[in-house]
Amino acid sequence: MTETPFWEAPIETLDRAQWESLCDGCGKCCLNKVEDEDTGRIYPTNVACKLLDLKTCRCADYRNRKAIVPECLRLTPRKIDDYVWLPSTCAYVLRAAGQPLPDWHYLISGSVETIHEAGMSVKGRAISELHAGPLENHIIEQPL
Repeated sequence: MTETPFWEAPIETLDRAQWESLCDGCGKCCLNKVEDEDTGRIYPTNVACKLLDLKTCRCADYRNRKAIVPECLRLTPRKIDDYVWLPSTCAYVLRAAGQPLPDWHYLISGSVETIHEAGMSVKGRAISELHAGPLENHIIEQPL
């Protein structure tokens, strides 16, 4: 009898390590957004948090990120539906909706490079906020 992989289990049954390992490393949640104060509309940019390693699309200091970037959010199974700006391809969003992980997800493919090879990460398409200048100059039509 084969045990079901943890990533196919309901998200509320996952422990913290399992939940954290669902992250596919796309880097999309680390892109800054611009909110229109009048309408509340959120506009995507191609500007990444200063902690995002643009080569790996992973946080350069994940453990201490909240101390360095206080507005950084911790995604949890209970709050995942609150973050409507997360991409539909996000592993957390997919699993919260009971959908399977895509073939390019490292838990399926066995390689953290497949997300980049599939063009599903921000690798090569984002700029660090350390070099970007005003966010308003980096609003993009379609989220990355």
